[in-house]
Amino acid sequence: MGSKTLDKKSGPALSGEKLASLYRALPSVERLLSGPRLATLETRIRRDLVVRSTREVLAAQRARIAAGTASTVPSPEELTQCVIDRLQLLSGGGLTPVINATGTILHTNLGRAKVASEVAEVAGRVAASYVDLEIDLATGRRGDRYKGVGRMLTALTGAEGSLAVNNNAAAVLLAVNTLASGRQVVVSRGELVEIGGAFRVPEIVKAAGATLVEVGTTNRTRVSDYERAIGPDTGLLLKTHTSNYRIVGFSKSPSTRELVQAGNRHGIPVYEDLGSGCLVDLSRYGLSREPTISEVVAAGVDVVSFSTDKLLGGPQGGILAGKSGLIRAMRANHLLRALRIDKVTMAMLEKTLAIYLDPASIEERIPFYWALARGADQVRREAEAFVAALSVSRLVLSVEPGQSRIGGGACPVDRLATSVVALTHREVAAEALALALRRSRPPVLGRIHRERVLLDFRTVFPEDREPLAQVLRRIDRDAAAA
Repeated sequence: MGSKTLDKKSGPALSGEKLASLYRALPSVERLLSGPRLATLETRIRRDLVVRSTREVLAAQRARIAAGTASTVPSPEELTQCVIDRLQLLSGGGLTPVINATGTILHTNLGRAKVASEVAEVAGRVAASYVDLEIDLATGRRGDRYKGVGRMLTALTGAEGSLAVNNNAAAVLLAVNTLASGRQVVVSRGELVEIGGAFRVPEIVKAAGATLVEVGTTNRTRVSDYERAIGPDTGLLLKTHTSNYRIVGFSKSPSTRELVQAGNRHGIPVYEDLGSGCLVDLSRYGLSREPTISEVVAAGVDVVSFSTDKLLGGPQGGILAGKSGLIRAMRANHLLRALRIDKVTMAMLEKTLAIYLDPASIEERIPFYWALARGADQVRREAEAFVAALSVSRLVLSVEPGQSRIGGGACPVDRLATSVVALTHREVAAEALALALRRSRPPVLGRIHRERVLLDFRTVFPEDREPLAQVLRRIDRDAAAA
């Protein structure tokens, strides 16, 4: 193909005459555009984009000639194919559904939580319709965008008020800017969390217009450390839940209730960034106990924030919940306009929260909890049944025990017993096999361990199994899987 020709490298340095002949051999933009394939393409894609892609392909070839890395010139047909490939990448780009066989339930690079099918249906319906987002149907006047989410969060957490923004980092930014802009925010050194992707609490606090005051040490901080730091410029006491790491051993940090009591003594609001945030007790699944949102609210914090696309199992978003007066102040902050969620996310979030009103149905309806609740024996039986039904000749499959992760910066030390399907190919190395899986349709993502590709069945959902089997059969038929 043309791309291989374009990447070909020459041997010895080319003479000036040879270089000139290569330049002359390149077709003009007009010649390529007049060919039947590009002429037809212009009926479906804007002409200016076709022209630009053609010029870019020819410019790239001239650059290779100038660098001495092209000893021949691709044919007009090959160059035309390069233009078509470039345009297909442009027009066919976008998010591609994948099969997550990594064993990480909340995989950040794969979009974190897989939402419930009924939540996805609501998203499609709302996206294609006008909705009563900010209108009161009874009066015909402007209404409250957050009314549905607010009612459910009050019922589920006991908070007086709430607000939804586009992620938890946005929630931290809005809370700190509203409550402590131009003032000091006191936080433990052991809680200076990096949220992920290099977003760090100190930088967010600074961006919110506040000054961070660090107290205690990395492993031990007491209430008295906070109280000694309180002064006339203190605007907020911040507690950050270390949801993506743990400090163990000789360590100490004040409880939420202890910090609230200190805040009350000094008239300073207490804000807890809960990070992942959950509405149910995870210890029932054999995981380390995470504080639930309702427990934090009951402890008396003025504001708590958490993500909605992690342990909640919903779409990307962030929730602020707490005392009604402070929530009203955040609603009045002009930053909210830049941080609020749209109608589709709002509808998805409302539907996800509504599922929690029926606790008995959570494991059946929310994919995160479905993956979490399945016992190791059940996962093993599913993996064994999958392998037994798959007829292949070049692929070698076996079912072995393994460990799954929660992911998404949650429950960092916990592992779940699982079963993996270990894959090897008689003619292809593990790296090439993993690449073939990623290039398949649908793409399949596993992990490599000891020269084998492991497919963790804890994160392979029932609707994934037949597409996965089809992918493996295709790869098995292709001796050159790489």
